[in-house]
Amino acid sequence: MLKELLDTNHCFKLVCGAGNEDIEEIKRLVYVYAVAGCRFFDLSANEEVIQAARDALELAKVYDAYLCVSVGIKNDPHVKKAVIDYDRCVNCGACEEVCPQGAIHYAKVKKYKCIGCGKCWKVCSRAAISYISEEKNLSEVLPPIVDKGIDCIEFHAMGNNTDEISKKWKYINDNFEGILSICTSRGKLSDEGLVNRIKEMIKDRKPYTTIIQADGFPMSGGDDNYKSTLQAVATAEIVHNEKLPVYLMLSGGTNAKTTELAKMCEISYCGVAVGSYARKIVKRFIEADDFWTNPNRLNRALDMAKPLVDSVIL
Repeated sequence: MLKELLDTNHCFKLVCGAGNEDIEEIKRLVYVYAVAGCRFFDLSANEEVIQAARDALELAKVYDAYLCVSVGIKNDPHVKKAVIDYDRCVNCGACEEVCPQGAIHYAKVKKYKCIGCGKCWKVCSRAAISYISEEKNLSEVLPPIVDKGIDCIEFHAMGNNTDEISKKWKYINDNFEGILSICTSRGKLSDEGLVNRIKEMIKDRKPYTTIIQADGFPMSGGDDNYKSTLQAVATAEIVHNEKLPVYLMLSGGTNAKTTELAKMCEISYCGVAVGSYARKIVKRFIEADDFWTNPNRLNRALDMAKPLVDSVIL
């Protein structure tokens, strides 16, 4: 059971990306990290994506892994997609160069690869890039996924739209009996506001049936240094200090330094969710055309992935 994995306090969760619907990339990512020792995978709420993950686990001969799907509210950065205004764009290539997902090619956005990280927007000198929100209708998306069996639903409760958060959170609670995860951050909330939101959302849930994924700086973990992971640890500390009956997971800027810094700060947590950094360090290997036929590709990817996983599970 997922609860048993969380109770170890050494859970590594691979975040494939709530907006990432690149089926082949998901399959390769899950395969590499399953072989490396990961047993918890966060996926887009998409039936094809979930099947790709299951196929990868079968190939890896891993039968004790757990799958989580992520959903959000309107304007949650995790469910946004980049849009290019061609009246402004001069095709300079800056956005393509900085995109961690390879979602932009010749000034065209591949929506199925875009995760809404905002890096292209930051480097565009022509203000030609904006974002559209592609949040999913839960009543359409979740029932077939739940029917086929998943282990966890993660709700991205970002922003100040309290009504939408409450409505969607109620729907999820009413339609799923497993462990739920709340991914939230201080981005638009004070420390007190963050705590109050969490307390309100867990008040009717049984103890230790909820994960609080403390999202320090969403989708920012591209570098392996203390600065990148500082906000993840700081946000987790706020939740830790409240001593709530929840599982605490660090995210948002996480990397190979996260567990070290969290331990230095004496924070009790159940695990670490790693997305941007985990995908980045294996990217050049899993993108190779001969990934499935050349054992060296997997071995090189494992050389990068396994120490990261081990930093959490050992």
